[in-house]
Amino acid sequence: MKPPGLNRRRVITILGAVAGMPLLTRDGHPENLLQWNGTSLGSPSRLLLYHPNRTKADRVAALCAAEIERLEQIFALYRDDSELARLNHDGRIAAPSHDLLLVLSHGTRLSALSAGAFDVTVQPLWNLYASHFFAPQTPPSQGPDPREVAAARALVDWREIAFSGTEVVLQRPGMGITLNGIAQGYVTDRIIGILRDNGFDRVLADLGRSEIAALGRHPDGRPWQIGLADPRQPEKFARILDLAPGAVCTSGGYGTKFEPSGRYHHLFDTTTGASAGHYIGVSVFSRSAMLADALSTALYVTPPGRGLDLLGGYSGVTALVTLPDGETRQLPA
Repeated sequence: MKPPGLNRRRVITILGAVAGMPLLTRDGHPENLLQWNGTSLGSPSRLLLYHPNRTKADRVAALCAAEIERLEQIFALYRDDSELARLNHDGRIAAPSHDLLLVLSHGTRLSALSAGAFDVTVQPLWNLYASHFFAPQTPPSQGPDPREVAAARALVDWREIAFSGTEVVLQRPGMGITLNGIAQGYVTDRIIGILRDNGFDRVLADLGRSEIAALGRHPDGRPWQIGLADPRQPEKFARILDLAPGAVCTSGGYGTKFEPSGRYHHLFDTTTGASAGHYIGVSVFSRSAMLADALSTALYVTPPGRGLDLLGGYSGVTALVTLPDGETRQLPA
């Protein structure tokens, strides 16, 4: 379900690039800037490609757009013909794609490490809250009936997914999967891989406004720069950071609020069925956008005392977490 006007998280901003403007390198020669604009899993997306051969840049950008479209046919919840939509509708799907199996495998591993804080079967809770708050009548100020929440929670359990090379089965009637907390990062990694394989070494990919990945450095020699939104005032930057080659992904309840106060948002604590409130923003830095994407959601839901243990399951990963009072901490310290 995707209620009208509800946008995905918009929590990171690319700085220092203007579409259509030539960039002067240190030797004074103009170098072409190609900016591709489109959507990825329903979110506004763009690629910034710096390359002296505009024809090659156009051709490779088209390859990237075709790959995004292919992955949309697998992971998009809002497309009735996608693999994921058909799985949710029928409770099973035969001959699943390699991409679907790979993302499910990574997702279930993280579900185990996070004791279910990250759970791809959380879709029934999303459906309940969305239908409750976006009903045609006057929007309610309180959440769904606790009995409805309990019924939705009973359908959330990543251990009830059975998958193999021949089929994927949801083992409880009424279950549903969302891969929005990991597939956007997977799409980003796939696009970065295509660009790298085609010889591009100065790239910034913004595929969803919460997942940004970089190759190399800015053509003027400086690191790429990004701005992280302030969770308490999302229209402002909390900080501006240099982005080393790799990815950063951010999760924040303020990005998809069901009502104005922000008490009810899309990042659910699956043990209670309520929106998680340990943090108000979590940004994760990793070589892999898929890993950063999933870990940012998992950390947001995981109680603070267990965050370091969760990160310890992966090498080379760091995080910035913002507590409800605005205090920001780095993990590991």
